[in-house]
Amino acid sequence: MLAIRLPKEIEERLNALAKITGRTKTFYAREAIFKHLDDLEDIYLAEKRLEDVRAGKSKTIPLEKVMANHGLEN
Repeated sequence: MLAIRLPKEIEERLNALAKITGRTKTFYAREAIFKHLDDLEDIYLAEKRLEDVRAGKSKTIPLEKVMANHGLEN
């Protein structure tokens, strides 16, 4: 279960869309999450990884090594 507080303008837009299309607000909220979750994960996990590298908590791997490990050597 998930409860979300939305700005009034967004809530009104969501209500209007649901009313016009005959679908529920939950349907559209779920669709938005499904559509954008992969992108959000990529962004925030990459930012966290960069933060860890800069703080010395994690190390980078040279591109050549990654390519060799996956059989993509030139």
